[in-house]
Parts: sequence; C-alpha cells; structure tokens
Amino acid sequence: MKSRLLCFLVALGAMLGCAFGVQAQSFPSKPVTLVVPFPAGGITDIVARMVGDHMKASLGQPVIVENVAGAGGTIGVTRVFRSPADGYTIVIGQWSSHVGAAAMYPLPFDYLKDFEPISILSIGPLWIIARKDFPAKDTKELIAWLKANPNKATGGTIGIGSAIHMCLIYFADKTGTTMQYVPYRGAAPMLQDVLAGQIDLSCPEAGQTLSQYRAGNFKAYAVLTEKRWFAAPDVPTMDEIGVPGVHFPFWHGLWAPKGTPKDVIAKLNAAVVDSLADPATRQRLTEFGHEVAPRNMQTPEGLYATHKADVEKWGPIIKSANIKLQ
Repeated sequence: MKSRLLCFLVALGAMLGCAFGVQAQSFPSKPVTLVVPFPAGGITDIVARMVGDHMKASLGQPVIVENVAGAGGTIGVTRVFRSPADGYTIVIGQWSSHVGAAAMYPLPFDYLKDFEPISILSIGPLWIIARKDFPAKDTKELIAWLKANPNKATGGTIGIGSAIHMCLIYFADKTGTTMQYVPYRGAAPMLQDVLAGQIDLSCPEAGQTLSQYRAGNFKAYAVLTEKRWFAAPDVPTMDEIGVPGVHFPFWHGLWAPKGTPKDVIAKLNAAVVDSLADPATRQRLTEFGHEVAPRNMQTPEGLYATHKADVEKWGPIIKSANIKLQ
C-alpha cells in the first residue's frame, strides 16, 4: 500500500513539474499588452510602437499598444502595477512617468521595488529652444538677457513636474536666472505657441521638434547632454558654453509587475534586444533623433541602475524646488 502511495506521489510530482515547465516554456501563448502612460502620437508612444512592432517576431505573439494617459503617467503605471505578474502586461516609461512622478505623486507603490525592469530602449536629448525672433543669438547671450530681465521671459511646459518643466527649472538654477513657467496640456500646443511667438522658451524632447528646427522656425541654444547631438551637431552642449554638468538624458525603458517570473523577463528582454538590433528599428529611431541604448544597458540590471541613479539625483532637486501639484 505504501509502495503504491509513494509511486502515486512521485508520478503526481512529475506531472505537476512537467505542467509547470510547459507553462513557463509556452510564454507567451497570447498577445502581450504594452501600456503607454501618455497620449498617442507623442515620442513615448512612437518608441513603444517601433520596438513593440518588432518584438512580436521574437515572441510569436502580437504586442498590443494601449494608451492609458493622465496624472503625469501614473494612471497607466498604476494599471500595470495592479496587473497579474505574468508578463502579459508591461509598461513603457520615461523621465516624467518614472522619475518626476515618483517625487511628485502619492502612489501605492515604489517604482524601484514594485516593478521588474526589462530593458532600456532608446536615449534622446532635451534642448533649450526659443521663438525665432528672441533677441539672444546664442546661449551666453540668452543667460545674460535672462539675468538682465528677471522673470520677464516665459517658459512653456507640459505640466507641473514634467521633464520639460524640470529641465527649465534645472537650467534656471544652474545659470542663476528666472522665468515665468506657462503650463500646457501637451507638447504640440506648447510648441505651436513657441512657433507663433506667443511664449519665449521651452525645453522639449528634441527629436519631435527637429524638423521645425531644420526649417528655421525656432532657435536652439543648447542640448542637455554630455556630447553634441548627432542630429543637430551645430548646437553646443551646456558644458561647452561654460555651465558644466547640466545633463538631462531622456531615456525610455520597459517594466513588468513585481514577481513576474525570471524566465518570462528573460524572454521579454531577448525580444527587446532583437528589436533594437534590427536595422529597420534602429533607422526609425535615428530618424526621430534617438540613439539605441548601448548593449550593456539593454539588461534588467542596466535599466535598474539608470533608473535608480535618476531617482536619487532628481528627487532632492524636485523637493528643493518646492513644486506643488495643482
């Protein structure tokens, strides 16, 4: 009797082990939802669709982009936080949703502890721009003008604590200048007012504004990166004009809910790596002024380290700026 029971338990264990193995190996057996916590048409949405479009070739399942915008990206991120930790719901994020929001919003989760990093995707610059008839011809003249005219310039942002807002605050703090911040509901209406001369300055993601710059529709004073931007090599860095260390790289990454199995994370990461190695994907990202993240950053560890460093850098800056949600 004992012998039969032992045999039964051994057989049951083998069957269960086999079943779990098949379940793990079968991921994904249905479409993967990629949540974009911003409206359609913005740079984060564009990057998500570029990378997700090629990921389906590696995963063997469609990657469906779902835009869940609002509250600085936190509504979409919260949606993924509350999703099952099975790899079928993941989120793309960037500075506004995963760094600025962490310091600005009261949330039921910790960005660094409650999500599984998958990979960094691309890195693009922010740059200081102005209406085309603004009197300063270069960055040094811009700083001098702002110092001579405190709080007279208007700086367009896309909301309290957004990357554009913090970029302008960071620039003003490091240069000893001041301006009035004008919030907009999105980058498109803000840029339209720069082009129309209704506001003076802004600090947008550079890729989406590149065509307007090349057409001569606004001035670009400096990029907030360590080296010049390949898409506009005539625009200097802040280091070059005498204000060192003013860097604000605008990266995108992918996360899954905490507890997602390691083998599932590995499959998602492999699909991202394949996508970023694809010449067509790389070319499309380059056309938007983004560089593919270096291979050593295309790992869960690479994303976590970059994310953690930015949270630790910007948290104190945001708090010291005394920014309040409205």
